[in-house]
Amino acid sequence: MKRMTMKDVADLAGVSKTTVSHVINETRFVEVSTRNKVLQAMKDLGYHPNTVARSLRSGETKTIGMIVPDSTNLFFADIARRIENYGYENGYSVILCNSDNNIDKQQNYIDTLISKQVDGVIFISSGESKADLQRLSESGIPIVVADRVVPLSLADVVLINNEEAGYIATKYLIDLGHRRIACITGSSELNPSMRRVEGYRRALSESEISVPEEYIVQGDFQFQSGELMMTKLMKLPQRPTAVFVLNDMMAIGAVSAARRLGVDVPDDVSIMGFDDIALSSLLHPSLSTMAQPTEEMARLAVELLIQKIAHQDVDHENKKHVLNAVLIVRDSTKALGG
Repeated sequence: MKRMTMKDVADLAGVSKTTVSHVINETRFVEVSTRNKVLQAMKDLGYHPNTVARSLRSGETKTIGMIVPDSTNLFFADIARRIENYGYENGYSVILCNSDNNIDKQQNYIDTLISKQVDGVIFISSGESKADLQRLSESGIPIVVADRVVPLSLADVVLINNEEAGYIATKYLIDLGHRRIACITGSSELNPSMRRVEGYRRALSESEISVPEEYIVQGDFQFQSGELMMTKLMKLPQRPTAVFVLNDMMAIGAVSAARRLGVDVPDDVSIMGFDDIALSSLLHPSLSTMAQPTEEMARLAVELLIQKIAHQDVDHENKKHVLNAVLIVRDSTKALGG
């Protein structure tokens, strides 16, 4: 099949190639009726502009790269969808790269995005990321990091106050009368997980509650690890009466494990999650959780990146934006003995 050209469009629309070029590139005003003829001719012929050539002329590809550590994690799936929506609303296509929590894969995606000359990158790392951020920065590509703590010398940062959120979640369980409160953590290499554990420990310390080491168990943010770790906790000689789980996916796994073991939630054990993914309100019992402001996080990340792309960040200094999680009380938690 013959590849349609700008000349074919011009001939069908009855205009010059120059006029077609102005319509495509929006480089000069074209009468509405003429513009509509050109657009209709492009549609009829199935003509698609050469975006590579356009990007070479304009210096922009109108694409944003986004790297997430696990697209099967419903929190990252949700924030990626919201970022894609905001990017689209602002005229940008979003290239989604799933690193699968694999540092080598993450590095390969960095190389791909640099070679594709994306206009900017929104980055949620799989772990240690300073070298990757340095490579992006040296290539001149603007960067916004979401949900991770990195040096401001490398990128703008948008995240929540994870330590405070961990504190609020644990303090809520303490206020319900619980004293034996366990915690299912995520990877110790990820700073959001570590900060939530710090908040958990601070709340317990303030109430002079000691934490047996066997009450802190590590999962991997997936359903199955929540099941496994909850099973481990429920088999302890003195099992906890409440469990703070550092994401909703593991918390849903924990609820499943409790049901399988004949442990009632919340009568026998209260379970508190983190994220407020869509499934958390549909679960039975519905999941009490700390709701991350994903909508605000996505909007802010895209806005900051577009400002950097357009050189509209007046002082040209990277900034850290800290948002707050909100306690959502549902049916998976109750007062001890209540």
